[in-house]
Amino acid sequence: MTTTRYDRRMYAVMNDRRAAAVYATAGRRRLIVGAHVTLTAVGVGAWIGTVFGPGWEPALVVAGALLPWVLLTGVLNGSTRGLLELRGRMLDERQLVERDRVRALAHRITLWLLVASAIGAGAYSTLTDAPLRAAVTPVLVGVLAAHWMMPLWVAALRVQDELGDTDDEFAEAS
Repeated sequence: MTTTRYDRRMYAVMNDRRAAAVYATAGRRRLIVGAHVTLTAVGVGAWIGTVFGPGWEPALVVAGALLPWVLLTGVLNGSTRGLLELRGRMLDERQLVERDRVRALAHRITLWLLVASAIGAGAYSTLTDAPLRAAVTPVLVGVLAAHWMMPLWVAALRVQDELGDTDDEFAEAS
């Protein structure tokens, strides 16, 4: 199978190591994932507030969260070397196996998130005597966002430190 110009360009972008110091260690990647999860939650919550709430002010929060969210998404994709963004023909066998593992783990996490959301929406409806539909749509939007981003978060948390990075840290500590 031949690679296209798009494939080669995306491979080059995803494997550009100029920003590698930002995500070189597991601690840094955890911090970036935490910030990305937070920005995702803030953005999705504000979007839900914009669509289902009375005012338009939450749209400003969405707009303010968007640029840092996009930048952090790029950092996470770079830390995984495009594991989830590149086409299968651009990945080697080891990367294809890792991508399958990441997707399976993300699927299991999202399954439990769906279970918790269903229970939470049902409890909300029962405890507040509100119609179930009042809770279901915003909860579904939130779970959809988590389902969409979970593979990236899992992949970034599973990335191993590169040998060159750990050698540099040991040299600095000595």
